[in-house]
Amino acid sequence: VQLQASGGGLVQAGGSLRLSCAASGRTFTNFPMSWFRQAPGKEREFVAAHRGNTDRTYYADSVKGRFTISRDNAKNTVYLQMNSLKHEDTAVYYCAVGVRHDSFTYINTERAYDYWGQGTQVTVSS
Repeated sequence: VQLQASGGGLVQAGGSLRLSCAASGRTFTNFPMSWFRQAPGKEREFVAAHRGNTDRTYYADSVKGRFTISRDNAKNTVYLQMNSLKHEDTAVYYCAVGVRHDSFTYINTERAYDYWGQGTQVTVSS
């Protein structure tokens, strides 16, 4: 299984970026997929998740109303649309997928996820 994240880059505050994460090796249609991020000197934190077995989504309070997670099951891909970006959104963004039953229970924590992408850098200039 491989998760390939892309779409990061340098953007000015107030701008937008769209991250993509393509999964290969198996299908994850009914499993949660998510995005986490890690800023320099900080621990990795939850950003957003999509359940997969339903259309329910979850967001960290810091990104609610600005970020949108979506997925294209035909392409085995999850997206993160990031609008109104702030300097504090600067981080390496990681995608992840969980394949266990308790992945749904812990969906907004790292323990839910079994596979991780390599990360893509997002830098927001102020």
